[in-house]
Amino acid sequence: MMNFKVPSRLRRLLVESVELPQLKFPVTRPRSQPARRRVPTQLAPQRLTEVLWFGRNPGDLRMLEYVPAGVKGPMPLVVVLHGCHQNAEDFDRASGWTALARQHGFAVLYAEQKPSNNANLCFNWFRPSLVTRDRGELGSIREMIDFSSRLHDIDESKVFVMGLSAGGAMASALLATYPELFAAGAIIGGLPFGAARDAMSALDVMKRAAVRPAEKWAELVREVSPDAARFPAVSIWHGTGDDVVSFGNAEASVAQWLAVHGRPQTKGRLRLFEGGERREWRNDYGDMVLELVTLNDFGHGLPVGSVAEGREPANETERFILPAALSAPEQLVRSWGLA
Repeated sequence: MMNFKVPSRLRRLLVESVELPQLKFPVTRPRSQPARRRVPTQLAPQRLTEVLWFGRNPGDLRMLEYVPAGVKGPMPLVVVLHGCHQNAEDFDRASGWTALARQHGFAVLYAEQKPSNNANLCFNWFRPSLVTRDRGELGSIREMIDFSSRLHDIDESKVFVMGLSAGGAMASALLATYPELFAAGAIIGGLPFGAARDAMSALDVMKRAAVRPAEKWAELVREVSPDAARFPAVSIWHGTGDDVVSFGNAEASVAQWLAVHGRPQTKGRLRLFEGGERREWRNDYGDMVLELVTLNDFGHGLPVGSVAEGREPANETERFILPAALSAPEQLVRSWGLA
């Protein structure tokens, strides 16, 4: 173990003046790993650092981050939320988010679920008490963002969130509940906000998708953010071959956010690409407010472009990191203006 004293700057950031024990961080030791996807040397993933104290942490989540060195001026922040059976380090290694952050100069923040909260490591997006403003797991993620923004030189107008599966549903909850906090977000293989209220209904909507009028979906968002002056741009990614979370959930998410942005009847602009299609909607000023990226015959997972052929996934995380015509992290970096 290595011992680090709490710097005076960090002490001033703490909400209350309390006696703090000396913080201890484990020394990272190399360990043998199964053969992994080949990543170009210049894009090799970086180590994530765990932040042991960032606030009250009402949802009892872990916080890990990567902040590139040598960035001049305020930098953007991307919050990444993994899916079930996944953890932050494996997800980052397979998705390449910190490699992109080093290349383009933005910070990455991971919230990680604990087995004590959910045995399958799913974020509890379906429990209202845990996705209420400043409470539960949603409150923990908000505290992580606030802490990172105070500790590092973060451009608060450029905070983004991306989540996969249960993490996608949690990203939807964050965008709905804290619209003032995010510039944009991405829901990948996820569900609309308010789709379920307990574990049983969550399993049902994952398989069959809940059916509501667009305005009813929008009301769920407006109820938690009645005074919102604006809502973030939303990118929804889903595969037509997803047998874990029905594609109908992507359609429901589109209906929800179109109605929130006041465009429930428009069809948007369609663009085809090899392996799928992208449909996007813009506001009266020409700004993109919503896009749906449909991947033909794509299963449940994060699309990352080509991967090494003829190799079994090294862990549960890699089972849901899949080759596709497009890489979602790379596309989001471009569309969010981070490149």
